[in-house]
Amino acid sequence: MSRIGKALINIPAGVTIDVSKGNLVTVKGSKGTLSEQVNPDLSVKIDDGVLVVERPTDQKRHREAHGLYRSLINNMVTGVSTGFVKQLELIGVGYRVSNTGNLLELLLGYSHPIYFQIPSEIKLTTKMDKGESPTIIMEAADKQLLGQVCAKIRTYRKPEPYKGKGIKFTGEIIRRKAGKTSGKK
Repeated sequence: MSRIGKALINIPAGVTIDVSKGNLVTVKGSKGTLSEQVNPDLSVKIDDGVLVVERPTDQKRHREAHGLYRSLINNMVTGVSTGFVKQLELIGVGYRVSNTGNLLELLLGYSHPIYFQIPSEIKLTTKMDKGESPTIIMEAADKQLLGQVCAKIRTYRKPEPYKGKGIKFTGEIIRRKAGKTSGKK
């Protein structure tokens, strides 16, 4: 049995989970509401504040779906109760960031600013403190949406291995390479 799939999901106080016909799981909490269509072969049961995902057989497709949907439901429960936070740092001379509502403006060394509209489900804040690199802070209940938006922002200037310039996650370690060595001897 899948170690991830058989793990129980504890439902925190203030979170309600509704499993409707067709295995549509809806999770409501203080941070919002999320829903996911679970594979109809799997069964989702709630007993005494604990949610369990069970599979009917040990077929490969059931084993694959078992751990996947358990993780997705667990991420929804965590998202609506505590939420997810991602921070991106801009490393480079002259790199700046600002926001107006959910419109993000990035200055990344190109000849023009880059404007990026953040979805309304994500709360966006930016920091430009003196002596520190500019930071983008995003909070959301939906882990998948938050990760996708972060990945899209990161594509505008990926961290490069020689000088380390670019957009990186806070705490991420960039493997550095040595540059060219001096000429002939």
